[in-house]
Amino acid sequence: MKSRALYGFQIEPEQDFLKSRKIILYNNDLHIALAAPTKDDQTYFYKNADADEVIFIHEGSGKIVTQYGELSFCYGDYLVIPRGTIYQIHFDNDANRLLVVESFSPIRYPDRYRSKNGQLLEHAPYCERDIRTPENLKDYDEHGDFIIYTKKSSLLYPIHYATHPFDVVGWDGCNYPYAFSIHDFEPITGRLHQPPPVHQTFEAHNFVICSFVPRLYDYHPLSIPAPYNHSNIDSDELLYYVDGDFMSRSHVERGMLTLHPGGIPHGPHPGTVEKSIGKTSTHELAVMIDTFKPLILTEEGQQIADESYAKSWHKGI
Repeated sequence: MKSRALYGFQIEPEQDFLKSRKIILYNNDLHIALAAPTKDDQTYFYKNADADEVIFIHEGSGKIVTQYGELSFCYGDYLVIPRGTIYQIHFDNDANRLLVVESFSPIRYPDRYRSKNGQLLEHAPYCERDIRTPENLKDYDEHGDFIIYTKKSSLLYPIHYATHPFDVVGWDGCNYPYAFSIHDFEPITGRLHQPPPVHQTFEAHNFVICSFVPRLYDYHPLSIPAPYNHSNIDSDELLYYVDGDFMSRSHVERGMLTLHPGGIPHGPHPGTVEKSIGKTSTHELAVMIDTFKPLILTEEGQQIADESYAKSWHKGI
């Protein structure tokens, strides 16, 4: 039970998309992985039969191709891929950095953002127009030996199809992959410091995904912009730093993650509260994952962890 920093860009690049995915943290509700694939392998297809996936694009661009059509992606996109979706991912170049969440329950819009009929409400930080759905559905009338690597119980099974898995003429229903850009998330601000739920973007069983985006600071005349010290009681807090300046701590790097387990107090580093006074806005960009069950660090995660991080609030360090 210890606060940790992990340096995500220390995950070494690998050519293959599946092999590049390194699970760094997990519990029974989700797996969290980092990946730095350098090429797309179009000799196989992939299906996750265990979990819905959320792939956050930190660096890189391209498209995922599925039986529903194509979804283009670029920096800042969340790709939400329901379990059972067969897909390939095509990158535009070899510089790609991904944050991957595998959820063993459905990924959904937060209930409080939706009406009783399912529409996103006006107070939600995004709307239906921000959601990008698959396009350019093609007819693949091909025969051969098509391998679909299917993930089940965390193992990969090569399933062989005699016809192309994207050989469909259409699709219907409410289960399909989609994209949403963190840059389209509209921040909710107030005169005083707003609690973390205002940043919530997605939810699942026992965890949420939040987006921190450029926004105005609290605008009460006596407000202190830096967030106050606090203890997480209900959740572990994992913050993935994407870009920008973070007022709560110094020495932040792109791709860095900080993990604060429930029950341990944390907050701004010494000097950052004073430094924040008088500031009117922040230009930070980050993804936060709060889990209601403790996260467990894997061996891959230990290799990129800074064990001295827990002492970084001491003024002498």
